[in-house]
Amino acid sequence: MVYRDYWALSQWHAHYSRLIGAEHLYIVAHGADAEINRICEGSTVITIPREGMDGFDRVRGAMLNGFQSGLSQIYDWVIRTDADELVCVDPAHHDGLAGLFATCSEHAVFALGLDVIEQAGDDDLLKGEPVFDKRRGAIFSGHYSKAFAVCDATPLIRHGVGMRRFKVEAYPFQMPQGVYLVHLKYANGAAVAASDAHRIEVASSDAKGLPGKRWRDAARFAAKYRDRMATLTQLPWDEAERRAYDAIAAEPHRMRDAGVIRAQFSEFDFATQLPDWFRW
Repeated sequence: MVYRDYWALSQWHAHYSRLIGAEHLYIVAHGADAEINRICEGSTVITIPREGMDGFDRVRGAMLNGFQSGLSQIYDWVIRTDADELVCVDPAHHDGLAGLFATCSEHAVFALGLDVIEQAGDDDLLKGEPVFDKRRGAIFSGHYSKAFAVCDATPLIRHGVGMRRFKVEAYPFQMPQGVYLVHLKYANGAAVAASDAHRIEVASSDAKGLPGKRWRDAARFAAKYRDRMATLTQLPWDEAERRAYDAIAAEPHRMRDAGVIRAQFSEFDFATQLPDWFRW
């Protein structure tokens, strides 16, 4: 689901078109927008009205879970991400997405999260240029180690999966190694300034049930990530990835009262550089 986040959406559409074909992509446009249709040529764009923002997160989540459940009737697996999230699979571990899903024995699968962050001295990204050509600095993120795909009607909620409360304790946490959810929000300074303006506008309105402080204080969060990246110890990819994976994949946060499991929202005191295989 997207509203005006054109740069991230262009990266999203190019990435997943290459992986699974544009004809298998579905984009929910929050308000009519000819530019979204242009960017997503060859895919299905579903436009919903941008009227009434009360209960924004709840309504959006229920709608997308319903749509996801419907798609699971015709697809073996349904991937669901935000427009600024790219699922990347290490070819040393899996033969693409099909190879990955062939190894999955549970109904939902999680990926190890990464924030890719623009750094001082990085060249500007040209229109249409793949992000990994010029952005390699990254920080592992428990917050973005999200459930990203399901093979049935399992709902996605709070970056994890929802279920009946009595199932929470024993529900299997499936996070295969070599699968990454790359968050692009901080990868392009010019684009993030534009998208932050929209997020702040939504989160600062008088409607009830809106997104929280990450939208309301979006500009402050962006500055925080840039500053933090500059101060962290740099580790080689293999060491950084191993330390992050061991910490996050060990055991999820089991939210028994809410009926949700999600990854631990761990933070790390090191950064790394993406290996070459991330490049398209």
